[in-house]
Amino acid sequence: MEELLYEFPKTALIVVDLQKWLGAQYAPHSAEEVVSRASTLVQAFRQAGAFVGLVRVSTKDFKDMPRPVLDQAPPPLNLEPGWDEIVPEIGVTDTDHVITKRQWGAFYGTDLDLQLRRRGITTIVLCGIASGIGVDTTAREAFAHGYQVVFAIDAMTGFTKSEHDHVSKVIFPRIGRVRTTEDILACAALQSETSV
Repeated sequence: MEELLYEFPKTALIVVDLQKWLGAQYAPHSAEEVVSRASTLVQAFRQAGAFVGLVRVSTKDFKDMPRPVLDQAPPPLNLEPGWDEIVPEIGVTDTDHVITKRQWGAFYGTDLDLQLRRRGITTIVLCGIASGIGVDTTAREAFAHGYQVVFAIDAMTGFTKSEHDHVSKVIFPRIGRVRTTEDILACAALQSETSV
């Protein structure tokens, strides 16, 4: 029997930071590839009636954002109007839950944990950008909160290949299960076959 990675009633798809500000160079996958694969996952989860959480960074005036003293300045942001909207390829439906964050992770300072627990969700499937920042931090927070984590490894990418390779080969296997979009969709198909 094929591995059942997750069960839809107990699983959420969490899509990290696929918003209109995308445009930097990413590796090993392009932003377009990640958005395309993530969109396929979103459609499968929506069709199954599962929880879809769309994470975005947003702020009204940047006064609510962290301001740490850093050794390395972050890249400059080119924030055009609408920068914090979810990319149109994914969009937002009435059944989606939008999580607005002010820092790297999607749990701290948001209602994500509350929404998941109230729905009896025990597993999250993660995808998005960047694998070594928003996805990694969200994954570590999910692990610390006791969730099972499945990584859609080809539906995420880093700012560099070395960043992505480090988390996908060193960190993610120690806090969850690393799979491809195809593996995750195969589990969805298996569940739809058995429910007929």
